[in-house]
Amino acid sequence: MNQFNDLRGGIHRRDLIKGVTAAGLGLVAGGLSSSLAFAQSNVSSSMRRNLIQVENAKPGTRDWQLTKTRQLPGKINKNLDNGRCPWIEGYCSANSVRAGETLRIMVSTNPVSKFKLEIFRTGYYNGDGGRLMKRFDDLEGKAQADPPVGENYVRECNWDPSVEFKIPSDWLSGVYLGKLTAEKENIQSYVIFIVRDDRPCDLLFQCSDLTWSAYNRWPADFSIYTSHPGGSTTGFPSGSVSFDRPYGLFTHPVNKIKASGGSGEFLPWEFPLSFWLEQHGYDVSYISNVDTHADPKGLLRTKGFISVGHDEYWSVEMYDNVSKARDEGVNLAFLSANAVFCVVPMLPSSKGVPNRTIRREGWFNPLPPGAKLPPNMIHQKGFKPDFDRDAARLMGARTPLLAFNGSGDWTCAKPEHWLFEGTGMKAGDSIKGLVGWEMHAEPAMDLPGMEIVAKGPTMAGDKKGEYTATVYNGPKGNVVFNAATIWWANGLSSPPGHQTPVRHGVAQQGVDERVQQITHNLFQRMIKP
Repeated sequence: MNQFNDLRGGIHRRDLIKGVTAAGLGLVAGGLSSSLAFAQSNVSSSMRRNLIQVENAKPGTRDWQLTKTRQLPGKINKNLDNGRCPWIEGYCSANSVRAGETLRIMVSTNPVSKFKLEIFRTGYYNGDGGRLMKRFDDLEGKAQADPPVGENYVRECNWDPSVEFKIPSDWLSGVYLGKLTAEKENIQSYVIFIVRDDRPCDLLFQCSDLTWSAYNRWPADFSIYTSHPGGSTTGFPSGSVSFDRPYGLFTHPVNKIKASGGSGEFLPWEFPLSFWLEQHGYDVSYISNVDTHADPKGLLRTKGFISVGHDEYWSVEMYDNVSKARDEGVNLAFLSANAVFCVVPMLPSSKGVPNRTIRREGWFNPLPPGAKLPPNMIHQKGFKPDFDRDAARLMGARTPLLAFNGSGDWTCAKPEHWLFEGTGMKAGDSIKGLVGWEMHAEPAMDLPGMEIVAKGPTMAGDKKGEYTATVYNGPKGNVVFNAATIWWANGLSSPPGHQTPVRHGVAQQGVDERVQQITHNLFQRMIKP
């Protein structure tokens, strides 16, 4: 069914060496094997487009995976285990960094222990999922203090840097994991950062790191959802959260993969898409939510912008910047759900570093005329639920305010649409378990060319809901696709160590050729000349 080939057995290393110019431009001059039919027929031979292919032909390793993890005993509440790893934990000075810029990595070891840091670029790499880029051995560890409770309940670390280095010029844009290992007991955890660039690219992969931070309870119970005295009701936000702290202790019970500690929500919800994109040689570059906020011109260098996984928290500037990119002809793919839902300002750290703190201020989801919030949805003072921007006007559909949580099957509603070409799907055919754990619905039917391509019911216990996946037309021949599920990427690939999610009694079924074909159809439409 899947008419596209991957990079396995594709570009031979000796052929790559022959194809690289003396100036080191990375041009593949020849020697492409027949298994690169997809890349050969659908991807041009320009240098920039071959960078991902060249990178993924290099030796990979599975050593990027954590092999010995430990969390503090006990529970945060009846649903959540304590997920903190004080034996070794850390964070980075920036969400994303360019080649030539300096990155600082702050690490605490308690008890005090020497440690090592191995940095891996994540990708396909013949199915191994990562490549070792740099290693620091025999580093001196120390126990660094938990920060005091700051203004609006923020917990912001001001740890001393343990490692400081410039990003090498030959590091390709991607998501990088720093694997920390405490030598005393060999306990491990991650730090995570993005290497970004400014090159023109076919696809721009945006990590959902604002949402990672919002749900992070580190060091004990200080997520954006934590109730504080005099603040909100249980389950709704009343405090600020900082990027200057390790990732751990996630609020929701879906992300329970202990071997992902310190990596935010990248590994369960986002890596399967990145792994698959690089497997198929797509010309992809990577950015943070913060880059979408702070670098609107950077969005115009791509043919297609991708929101992935659980992309809930956006600033007003992000909304406006992506809307303008669409209006300039950039295609948009929301392979996500609960996306563009919560309005946050991007605030500086206590030291004045921009874009290091957020708090929740509203929704990109106008209330219907005359509607009133139920008592359990009253928020902190100053919260503005009825905001002046509507996520449906950007994505095509939005998070239903009172029925946003649920899981189900993704059911074809328009089999004649180009999106389903080559899938064999007929009206009413379903991809089992693909929708979850949250979804989009309530389409903006007056958008140009609006089409509902999939729809159906969801269940969250005994609570029924509905999702709606859509496609509409941008103003310059571009398209906007809304998959309406957080779990879309899990239908594309299952990288090493990956686990398929379960929620509301519904299990996502893993890789499905129809999801792969639909995504190929979408991306080929987006990147065509």
